[in-house]
Amino acid sequence: MATVPVVIDQLKQEAGTGAIACAVHAQVDEVATKLTREQKRYLEITLRDCTANFSLRVWNDHPSFAFCSGLRSGNFVEVEGDFSTSPNFGLEARNWKIRFLTTEEKADLLAGPPAVRERQNTDYAAIESFAGSIDDPRLRELSLLFLREYGERLRRSAGARNYHHARRGGLVEHTAQMMRAGNALAAVYPALNRDLLLAGILFHDSGKLWENCFPKESFIMPHDFRAELIGHVSMGIELMNRLWQRLKESPEFASWNMLVPDSDLVRLHLIHLIVAHHGEKQFGSPVEPKTPEAMALHLIDNLDAKLEMMFAAYQFGKRLGRDVIERVRPLPTSVVTPLPAFAEPMATAEIRSSEIAE
Repeated sequence: MATVPVVIDQLKQEAGTGAIACAVHAQVDEVATKLTREQKRYLEITLRDCTANFSLRVWNDHPSFAFCSGLRSGNFVEVEGDFSTSPNFGLEARNWKIRFLTTEEKADLLAGPPAVRERQNTDYAAIESFAGSIDDPRLRELSLLFLREYGERLRRSAGARNYHHARRGGLVEHTAQMMRAGNALAAVYPALNRDLLLAGILFHDSGKLWENCFPKESFIMPHDFRAELIGHVSMGIELMNRLWQRLKESPEFASWNMLVPDSDLVRLHLIHLIVAHHGEKQFGSPVEPKTPEAMALHLIDNLDAKLEMMFAAYQFGKRLGRDVIERVRPLPTSVVTPLPAFAEPMATAEIRSSEIAE
């Protein structure tokens, strides 16, 4: 009976509590030849799936050394063996064997595990729903046009190359959670322009569809020449302006000429949300946030990124003590296990239930 593969982030969690025998399906990111202290050759192979990556060290006396020497970046493989974690090397494999994946296994791996697929499908549906709920017809149609044209690319982009949501589909997760937060915040602060805030959230990282996009059949993120030259903020403005021009050429746009506020003013405010979302010039924003919506977007973006990094640290970070995890950059300090949610004692809950029943 075939072994059901385990995704890498799950493996890292489970191997942290003891050795686990399993198989991992992954793509070869890099094969590096290195030397031990005794000047003996060994290989360090970086393996990656849609959740995380780890390094497989292959000593020159391993039965699979010759096979692994022929591996190239982009190959898809299965590694089956005993996995555990060590303080110095992290996730390690022992008694392992390796083979190429079949075509069917490769397709399943690229599609992602069922739980990840379901979560990202739910998040993408939330993005579509929020975009469709925008009242301003210009911002609504602009957002829906963006999703029609670039939705598939959005679904395979990462929130960042490192640090937060740095995985295939991570930008969908980041954007959906930000839109949920923006929608909730607009209810608490009615003076906020909900339409502009939601559209701004959708477009703020749109340049990452090139800066942080994975190919259709790979977990290896390339470095895009255009993104390296001008960055995702500038690319997001360019993309939004191109889509706005297409919107202006549509039959509907002429009927919006009498809408208040003026269409070009709407466009300029949306541009401001894109250019100001990093918050400060030293962090890559050409200007600082100058409107309530721009400030809200920046803070929501920062909050979601920081919380994602903290939650990842609880799962994968190095523990300095039972409740203290070593600093994970760019967080400013080490993190501490959070206070658990209050759970009413069972006996008290039963008494209250009986009182309600009476």
